Amino acid sequence: MTKPIYLDHAATTPTDPRVVEAMLPYFTETYGNPSSTHRFGRSAERAINTARETIAGILNCSPQEIVFTSCGTESDNLALRGAVLAARRQGKPARIVTARSEHHAVSVTAEQLAGTAGVGVTWLPVTREGRVTATALSEHLTPDTTLVSVMYANNEVGTIQPIRDLAEVAHTCGALFHTDAVQAAGQLSLDVQALGVDLLSLSAHKFYGPKGVGLLYVRSGTDLLPSQTGGSQESNLRAGTHNVPLIVGMAKALELAYSDLEARAAQFRRYRDRLIDGILSSVLGVQLTGAPGQDRLPNHASFVLEGVEANALLMHLDMNGIAASSGSACNTGNPQPSEVLLSMGYPPALALGSLRLTVGLHTTDADIDRVLAILPEAVQKVRMVRQAQLSQ
Repeated sequence: MTKPIYLDHAATTPTDPRVVEAMLPYFTETYGNPSSTHRFGRSAERAINTARETIAGILNCSPQEIVFTSCGTESDNLALRGAVLAARRQGKPARIVTARSEHHAVSVTAEQLAGTAGVGVTWLPVTREGRVTATALSEHLTPDTTLVSVMYANNEVGTIQPIRDLAEVAHTCGALFHTDAVQAAGQLSLDVQALGVDLLSLSAHKFYGPKGVGLLYVRSGTDLLPSQTGGSQESNLRAGTHNVPLIVGMAKALELAYSDLEARAAQFRRYRDRLIDGILSSVLGVQLTGAPGQDRLPNHASFVLEGVEANALLMHLDMNGIAASSGSACNTGNPQPSEVLLSMGYPPALALGSLRLTVGLHTTDADIDRVLAILPEAVQKVRMVRQAQLSQ
């Protein structure tokens, strides 16, 4: 049987065996609660502190500015809820400025805060490539803006945002700046000083770490209210017993990624560009979505295909041993066009035909050859079936 091809690394990555090895002792040997004062607890606490220092070195920040969470979604929630609730506590108005092209962890959270807590939300326009410009941001800032949240790199179309420029604009009106850097981790620099951000979210399973652990960088002096209360862990910002093995694993995965960043990115770009060039030249009625070249994530290729329903294409690829994804919320029997693509100006019918292929560490030239051989025929078959259905 032909080996399956996994091209959905933007959704999740396999855990690196070296990461698993680093985690194992903290399940069965060093298993104490880091909040305990006995030797078992102190050993676990040392592991947490070492992980925090390792991560802080990569982010170029103080270890005390790292808050461990369960995932990127929780980190995004803590950033948004924490900032506006802290503003409210001080008697200030609260407004979030963000875009419909954000991950739902940000956009849906902003919507809920608007609907239940009376928080103002301003939605930024994006370009055809999915970019938020500094000019657009400056035009939508108001004196009551509490927080600006723009993702570092888009999960659906791979566009890299001008984060430093956007952060500088946000700071001119006294707003905090948050970036969801979940997709950027392991591919782009996470130097928070160079980026100029106040808050930054990460999730370990996007860079060959374990699922179920993430972090929020919180610049010293940033006022946040915790969204999860109970214990005093994480400087009173995130209550709950530390998940020691997963935190150790996240630090190890990040360390591995940034010890070999340039080589990884170069390898990803080569496969990405082969996919993009091959698909654009062999498939009719296809468009690249997102920014080209250096302005998109090294591992990310995304497209829209005319006359194609993404769910059908993904199932056809899966039957041929290729794991891919779509930007559409493809619920069986009720596909919905991607909000990201709609915000970029794509019509709903075309947005329903989105395809995302994201390469990884284990991708090979043979994998790319096979995808380029199978995809054109798969697209043709899906189109024929759709045309037959429409003609009935």
